[in-house]
Amino acid sequence: MQRIFITGASSGIGEALARYYAQQGAELGLVARRQEMLDKLRNSLPGTAQQRHRIYALDVNDHQALADAAADFLSAGAVDIVIANAGISHGTLTEHPEDTAVFAQILATNVTATVATFSPFITAMKARAPDQVRRCRLVGIGSVAGIRGLPGAGGYSASKAAVISYCESLRVELRASGIKVVTIAPGYIDTPMTRGNRYGMPFLMPVERFAARAAAAIEAGDSYRVIPWQMGIVAKFLRLLPNWLYDPAFAKAPAKARK
Repeated sequence: MQRIFITGASSGIGEALARYYAQQGAELGLVARRQEMLDKLRNSLPGTAQQRHRIYALDVNDHQALADAAADFLSAGAVDIVIANAGISHGTLTEHPEDTAVFAQILATNVTATVATFSPFITAMKARAPDQVRRCRLVGIGSVAGIRGLPGAGGYSASKAAVISYCESLRVELRASGIKVVTIAPGYIDTPMTRGNRYGMPFLMPVERFAARAAAAIEAGDSYRVIPWQMGIVAKFLRLLPNWLYDPAFAKAPAKARK
């Protein structure tokens, strides 16, 4: 039986991953800010959920609370997969001084909290037997928005670019240990976060289908996977597009709503 720790578990991608893994018989540690949403989720999961799954109502920016939750979950047994999924998204415009605080909040939640999520588990994972270490996964949730900077989304694009680069650094650091670091870069996934977007979303994918494909990539130990695959092709194209073509093409792209 796998033991899996997931942040941002009360809705969207985190909830879908929790439901997928619970269906597979995993024991879950679920982190989110809202106690009532976590209670509702745990009570809806299959099996003896009250006995198997642990919930932790906290803000991932409270690193001590996050470390305490990790320690509690580790106290009940070895952990196989840690998914740093918690994240926020708001439009930001540098010309507005009040957006500086929003920018900082996005970076703290999407980037620094990812580090704080992984940190408590690494030593325990390294201490496992070699065949068990090879089962261990640290999973960062990036985004195709981190491939190129998008207008009006400087905070979000910067944060997801940072997640991608951070996970790459961590992957190389931990290579000799056997722990796999997996970066998942979602395209447009049908979640409460994307439903607020005021523009078209190509290749929009149901969140349940995304969860199944993400779980397959995690199991395979893929270093980097864009889901859906069509957005992976778009991401590769955007990465190769020279600035003199990219800049005018995206200068007037629709922007995220500011907070």
